[in-house]
Amino acid sequence: MPKARELKRGMIIEFEGVPHAVKTIECKSPSSRGASTYYKIRYNNLQTGMKRDESHKADDMLKEADCQRTKVQFSYIDGDNYVFMDNEDYSQHSLNKEDIADQIGYITDGMEEITALLMDGNIIGIELPSTVSLEVVDTAPRLKGASATNRNKPATLSTGLEVQVPEYLETGEIIKVHTGTGEFISRDT
Repeated sequence: MPKARELKRGMIIEFEGVPHAVKTIECKSPSSRGASTYYKIRYNNLQTGMKRDESHKADDMLKEADCQRTKVQFSYIDGDNYVFMDNEDYSQHSLNKEDIADQIGYITDGMEEITALLMDGNIIGIELPSTVSLEVVDTAPRLKGASATNRNKPATLSTGLEVQVPEYLETGEIIKVHTGTGEFISRDT
Protein backbone atom coordinates (compact mmCIF):
# COMPACT_ATOMS: atom_id res chain seq x y z
CA MET A 1 0.00 0.00 0.00
CA PRO A 2 1.66 3.22 -1.12
CA LYS A 3 1.59 6.43 0.90
CA ALA A 4 0.30 9.59 -0.77
CA ARG A 5 3.82 11.02 -0.97
CA GLU A 6 4.97 7.93 -2.94
CA LEU A 7 2.38 8.30 -5.72
CA LYS A 8 3.53 8.79 -9.29
CA ARG A 9 1.65 9.64 -12.46
CA GLY A 10 0.12 6.56 -14.02
CA MET A 11 -0.20 4.53 -10.80
CA ILE A 12 -3.54 2.77 -10.36
CA ILE A 13 -5.29 3.36 -7.02
CA GLU A 14 -8.55 1.76 -5.93
CA PHE A 15 -11.47 3.79 -4.52
CA GLU A 16 -14.66 1.92 -3.56
CA GLY A 17 -13.58 -1.09 -5.63
CA VAL A 18 -13.04 0.98 -8.79
CA PRO A 19 -9.56 1.52 -10.33
CA HIS A 20 -8.45 5.13 -10.76
CA ALA A 21 -5.29 6.28 -12.58
CA VAL A 22 -3.21 9.09 -11.07
CA LYS A 23 -3.17 11.95 -13.61
CA THR A 24 -1.72 14.96 -11.77
CA ILE A 25 -0.05 15.44 -8.40
CA GLU A 26 0.24 18.81 -6.69
CA CYS A 27 2.19 19.12 -3.44
CA LYS A 28 0.99 21.75 -0.98
CA SER A 29 3.37 22.77 1.77
CA PRO A 30 1.87 24.33 4.87
CA SER A 31 2.74 27.85 5.91
CA SER A 32 2.46 27.23 9.62
CA ARG A 33 4.65 25.07 11.82
CA GLY A 34 3.42 21.67 12.73
CA ALA A 35 1.01 21.43 9.83
CA SER A 36 1.50 18.47 7.54
CA THR A 37 2.17 18.55 3.82
CA TYR A 38 -0.74 17.44 1.72
CA TYR A 39 -1.12 16.31 -1.85
CA LYS A 40 -3.90 17.34 -4.19
CA ILE A 41 -4.29 14.54 -6.71
CA ARG A 42 -6.47 14.25 -9.78
CA TYR A 43 -7.54 10.73 -10.62
CA ASN A 44 -9.22 9.37 -13.72
CA ASN A 45 -11.82 6.64 -13.19
CA LEU A 46 -10.74 3.84 -15.52
CA GLN A 47 -14.26 2.44 -15.90
CA THR A 48 -16.25 5.62 -16.55
CA GLY A 49 -13.54 8.11 -17.55
CA MET A 50 -14.76 10.63 -14.94
CA LYS A 51 -12.24 12.80 -13.09
CA ARG A 52 -11.94 12.71 -9.32
CA ASP A 53 -10.00 15.19 -7.17
CA GLU A 54 -8.77 14.11 -3.74
CA SER A 55 -6.52 15.65 -1.10
CA HIS A 56 -4.33 13.40 1.03
CA LYS A 57 -1.86 13.98 3.84
CA ALA A 58 1.67 12.80 3.03
CA ASP A 59 1.38 9.67 5.22
CA ASP A 60 -2.14 8.62 4.15
CA MET A 61 -2.13 5.00 3.02
CA LEU A 62 -3.85 4.30 -0.29
CA LYS A 63 -4.89 0.99 -1.76
CA GLU A 64 -3.16 0.11 -5.01
CA ALA A 65 -5.53 -1.60 -7.45
CA ASP A 66 -4.91 -5.28 -8.05
CA CYS A 67 -3.87 -5.31 -11.69
CA GLN A 68 -1.65 -7.51 -13.73
CA ARG A 69 1.30 -5.84 -15.45
CA THR A 70 2.59 -7.17 -18.73
CA LYS A 71 5.08 -5.87 -21.29
CA VAL A 72 3.56 -4.82 -24.60
CA GLN A 73 4.66 -3.25 -27.86
CA PHE A 74 2.76 -0.54 -29.71
CA SER A 75 1.50 -2.04 -32.98
CA TYR A 76 -0.81 0.33 -34.87
CA ILE A 77 -3.70 2.79 -34.76
CA ASP A 78 -7.16 1.50 -35.71
CA GLY A 79 -9.46 4.52 -36.03
CA ASP A 80 -9.61 6.00 -32.51
CA ASN A 81 -7.98 2.95 -30.89
CA TYR A 82 -4.31 2.36 -30.18
CA VAL A 83 -3.47 -1.34 -30.44
CA PHE A 84 -0.76 -2.95 -28.30
CA MET A 85 0.63 -6.48 -28.67
CA ASP A 86 1.51 -8.62 -25.65
CA ASN A 87 5.20 -9.61 -25.85
CA GLU A 88 4.56 -13.06 -24.33
CA ASP A 89 1.44 -14.49 -25.97
CA TYR A 90 1.09 -12.01 -28.89
CA SER A 91 -2.50 -11.18 -27.97
CA GLN A 92 -3.70 -7.69 -28.86
CA HIS A 93 -5.17 -5.07 -26.56
CA SER A 94 -6.66 -1.77 -27.65
CA LEU A 95 -7.18 1.49 -25.80
CA ASN A 96 -9.28 4.43 -26.93
CA LYS A 97 -7.34 7.55 -27.88
CA GLU A 98 -9.16 9.53 -25.17
CA ASP A 99 -8.00 7.11 -22.44
CA ILE A 100 -4.33 7.79 -23.19
CA ALA A 101 -4.58 11.34 -24.55
CA ASP A 102 -1.75 12.68 -22.36
CA GLN A 103 0.57 9.79 -23.38
CA ILE A 104 0.05 9.76 -27.17
CA GLY A 105 2.85 12.27 -27.83
CA TYR A 106 5.42 9.83 -26.44
CA ILE A 107 4.32 6.72 -28.38
CA THR A 108 6.25 5.82 -31.54
CA ASP A 109 5.78 3.04 -34.11
CA GLY A 110 6.94 -0.32 -32.77
CA MET A 111 7.72 1.16 -29.35
CA GLU A 112 8.58 -1.49 -26.78
CA GLU A 113 9.10 -1.19 -23.02
CA ILE A 114 5.47 -0.21 -22.47
CA THR A 115 3.74 -1.84 -19.52
CA ALA A 116 0.05 -2.63 -19.93
CA LEU A 117 -2.16 -2.64 -16.85
CA LEU A 118 -4.70 -5.45 -17.12
CA MET A 119 -7.70 -6.09 -14.93
CA ASP A 120 -9.74 -9.25 -15.51
CA GLY A 121 -7.90 -9.69 -18.83
CA ASN A 122 -8.90 -6.24 -20.13
CA ILE A 123 -6.41 -3.41 -20.61
CA ILE A 124 -7.20 -0.40 -18.42
CA GLY A 125 -4.10 1.71 -19.04
CA ILE A 126 -0.44 1.80 -19.94
CA GLU A 127 2.77 2.89 -18.25
CA LEU A 128 5.45 4.40 -20.46
CA PRO A 129 9.18 4.24 -19.76
CA SER A 130 10.39 7.29 -17.81
CA THR A 131 12.20 8.69 -20.87
CA VAL A 132 11.75 8.32 -24.61
CA SER A 133 13.94 9.33 -27.54
CA LEU A 134 12.25 11.44 -30.21
CA GLU A 135 13.45 13.34 -33.27
CA VAL A 136 13.16 17.13 -33.52
CA VAL A 137 11.29 17.74 -36.79
CA ASP A 138 10.76 21.49 -36.52
CA THR A 139 12.46 24.22 -34.51
CA ALA A 140 13.96 27.65 -35.04
CA PRO A 141 17.49 27.68 -36.51
CA ARG A 142 20.46 27.34 -34.19
CA LEU A 143 21.65 30.64 -32.77
CA LYS A 144 25.34 31.45 -32.78
CA GLY A 145 26.66 31.54 -29.22
CA ALA A 146 23.52 29.87 -27.87
CA SER A 147 25.49 27.40 -25.78
CA ALA A 148 26.50 30.21 -23.46
CA THR A 149 22.89 31.13 -22.71
CA ASN A 150 20.24 29.30 -20.78
CA ARG A 151 17.29 30.15 -23.00
CA ASN A 152 14.84 27.73 -24.58
CA LYS A 153 12.84 27.62 -27.79
CA PRO A 154 9.84 25.50 -28.85
CA ALA A 155 10.46 22.36 -30.88
CA THR A 156 8.01 19.99 -32.55
CA LEU A 157 8.95 16.32 -32.25
CA SER A 158 8.28 13.40 -34.61
CA THR A 159 5.08 12.44 -32.74
CA GLY A 160 3.65 15.97 -32.87
CA LEU A 161 4.57 16.70 -29.24
CA GLU A 162 5.87 20.22 -28.61
CA VAL A 163 8.55 20.77 -25.95
CA GLN A 164 10.94 23.51 -24.93
CA VAL A 165 14.55 22.77 -25.92
CA PRO A 166 17.84 24.67 -25.56
CA GLU A 167 18.61 27.14 -28.35
CA TYR A 168 21.61 25.13 -29.61
CA LEU A 169 19.49 22.20 -30.82
CA GLU A 170 18.71 21.83 -34.51
CA THR A 171 16.10 20.05 -36.64
CA GLY A 172 16.96 16.37 -37.13
CA GLU A 173 18.54 15.80 -33.71
CA ILE A 174 17.34 13.00 -31.45
CA ILE A 175 16.54 14.07 -27.89
CA LYS A 176 15.42 12.40 -24.67
CA VAL A 177 12.14 13.62 -23.17
CA HIS A 178 10.79 12.81 -19.69
CA THR A 179 7.35 11.19 -20.11
CA GLY A 180 6.09 12.32 -16.71
CA THR A 181 6.84 16.03 -17.11
CA GLY A 182 7.24 16.48 -20.87
CA GLU A 183 10.58 18.20 -20.35
CA PHE A 184 13.73 17.98 -22.45
CA ILE A 185 16.42 15.96 -20.68
CA SER A 186 19.36 15.66 -23.05
CA ARG A 187 20.54 14.82 -26.53
CA ASP A 188 20.34 11.12 -27.29
CA THR A 189 23.70 9.85 -28.38
